[in-house]
Amino acid sequence: MSRRFPLFLVLLLVAPAAFAQVADGYDAERVRDLVAVSGPLRNIVDNLHAEGDTLWAGQQLIFTADGGQTWAFVDDDVLTPAIAPTAIVFSIDVEDDIIWVGLGFSDPAIASRPQSAAGFAYSEDGGQSWRYQFPQLDAPEDTLQVYGCNYFAPDAEPEDIVPILGCGPTGGETLSFQLPALPVIVPQQSPPFDIDFDPITRDVWVAGWASGIRRLEWLEDEDRYARDFQRVVLPPDTLDAIDPTLPYNFLYAPEIQDAEEGNNFLGFSVLVDETGTVWAGTVAGVNRSRPEDVIELVVFDRTGTVPTDTLEERAWQRTGFDGTSAGLPGNWVISIEEQPVGDENFAVGTPENPRNPVWMAVWRAREQQEQFALVVTRDGGETFEPALVGGNRFYDFAFCPDGAGFCSPSTVYAAGADGLFVSEDDGDTWRSIRDFPDRDRRGRFVRRDANVFAVATTTSALWVGTGDGLLKSDDGGATWTLFRADVPTNPETPSDRVPDVEAYAYPNPFSPNADRYVRIRYDRTDPASIRIFDFGMNLVRTIPDAAPVEQVWDGYDEDGNRVANGVYFYEVATGGDSLTGKILVLE
Repeated sequence: MSRRFPLFLVLLLVAPAAFAQVADGYDAERVRDLVAVSGPLRNIVDNLHAEGDTLWAGQQLIFTADGGQTWAFVDDDVLTPAIAPTAIVFSIDVEDDIIWVGLGFSDPAIASRPQSAAGFAYSEDGGQSWRYQFPQLDAPEDTLQVYGCNYFAPDAEPEDIVPILGCGPTGGETLSFQLPALPVIVPQQSPPFDIDFDPITRDVWVAGWASGIRRLEWLEDEDRYARDFQRVVLPPDTLDAIDPTLPYNFLYAPEIQDAEEGNNFLGFSVLVDETGTVWAGTVAGVNRSRPEDVIELVVFDRTGTVPTDTLEERAWQRTGFDGTSAGLPGNWVISIEEQPVGDENFAVGTPENPRNPVWMAVWRAREQQEQFALVVTRDGGETFEPALVGGNRFYDFAFCPDGAGFCSPSTVYAAGADGLFVSEDDGDTWRSIRDFPDRDRRGRFVRRDANVFAVATTTSALWVGTGDGLLKSDDGGATWTLFRADVPTNPETPSDRVPDVEAYAYPNPFSPNADRYVRIRYDRTDPASIRIFDFGMNLVRTIPDAAPVEQVWDGYDEDGNRVANGVYFYEVATGGDSLTGKILVLE
C-alpha cells in the first residue's frame, strides 16, 4: 500500500500518437478508453500496485503489462468526477479483474489546501469498464452509530447500563443499540489513504483519516454493493479492546482539534489478510479483528422475547505504543502489508503454508519516546518484532513474488523518505539505495533528496515510485531504468502545450531550495557543454561535457554561491551549433 503526500510542481505529458498492443489480456480490442503514453503522466509517482506481471501506478492512473515497453492511461470520466475534476489517485488495490482506485484532491478553496475525498473508481472486468462510488462520508443526521448491544442515554449512569446477550428492548424498556457519533459530512481531511478489496467477501475497506475506517458491504443476495460505506467502530483511545456483547457509552468521533481524544478513529491504513483478519492502522496503533471476532447478535421485538433479525459486529483488539517491547515503537500506523510465504495450495498454518507475516510502518504520533520504525508480526498479532528502527519515515512495502529471478523469498523492500531499503534475510539486516542513475542515459537520475514513496514487484522487475519519476530494475536494484514525464522537444504533432522547440528547461520558474535542480532538455545527441549567464550576460557557470539530451543545473555559480532570484540564460553548445533559452530562478 502506498500513500499520497504533498504536491510538487509537475510536468504533464501529451500522449504519443500510436497505441500499440499493450500485452496479452490488455490489448486494444479489449480495453476501452485507454490512451498510450510513454510513462508516468506526472513525475510524482506515489502509488504502485502489482498483480502478476502488470503494474498499476498513480497519480494519474496508468499501467503496463510488458515491463514498461508500453504504457496505457485510463482516460475515463469516473477518474475525474464532477465533484473534483482535479482528482488524482490516492490508493489502488487490484485482485484479479477487480480494480479499486481511491480518489482525492487538494482543495483550492481553502488556504491550507487540505487533502480531500473525491470518491472511488472501480472496475470488475480488468479495466474494460469503470463505475463510480461516492466518497465515504456521513449525512448530517448520522449522529448515532449502531455497535452491538450498546445504547446511549445522556443521563444514564454506568450502573444503569446492563450487559445483555442479544439486542432488543426488554421488559418494556427501549434500547436504541447506538453510540453517539460525530457525522463527517465534508470531504476535507478524508481522502482515501488506503483501500483493500476482500476477494472472499467482496467487501471494500477504506482508511480515510477523519472519516476513519469504513466498509462498503457486498450484498450477495442482491448482487450489488450497499449504497454507502459504513463506519467501523474501533476502540476509543481509553480502551485496548471492544466487544459488541458489552455495553459502552463513548462518543464516536475523530480527534477534535487540540483535544487528545479520538486518535484511534483517525484511519490511515487497512488490510484484510489471507485468514480474513482485518487490520486497521490509526494514529493510536493497530487494531485487529479476526474471523472469530465477528459475533452474531439477535435482535428482538419490542416484547424482548421474539427474535426478529440478526446483527453481526466485530470485536477489536488494539495494540499501540506503551514503552514496552510488547507494544509498537510508534503509534501512527502508516502502512500495513502482508508478505506471501509458503504454498497457497495448502491450508494456512500448515508447515507447507505458514501464516503470512504482516509488516507495518509506524511513525511517531505524539509521544517523544515514540520512534519511526518497521514492525512485523508473524503470529497474527500476538507478538510484534521491531525490524528497523532509526528515524526513517517509511511509506510502503513489497516482497519477492513467486517465480521472480531477481530476488529471494526472504527479500523485503521498504520505501521511505531516505531511499529504498532492502533486506535479503527477512528483516534481520538492511541496506539502503539512495542513488538511482539511469543505466542507459547518462545524466538522467532521480533527485537525491526525492522521497521514495512506493515500491512494488512484478514477476520480472522491481518498481520504485519517487517524487522525481518511476524506476524499474530487473536485477534487484543493481541498475535502474528511469521513466519520467518527458515532454518531447520535437513532437510529431506540435500543440500549444507541447510546441516544437529544440530546447527547454523545467521546472521553470526554478526554486533551488524546493526543486534542487533545473533540468535543461535539448534536441541534440552529440556531446555538449552548457553555459549559464545572468541578465547582464555575465558568465555564471559552465557545465562542460554535458550528457546528450539532458543536463541539470543546481542554481550555484562557479564559486559555489547560490545565485540570486532573477532571469538567467542558458546556452547549449554542440559542435558549431548552439541552442539558447532562459530560466527564472525564484525562491
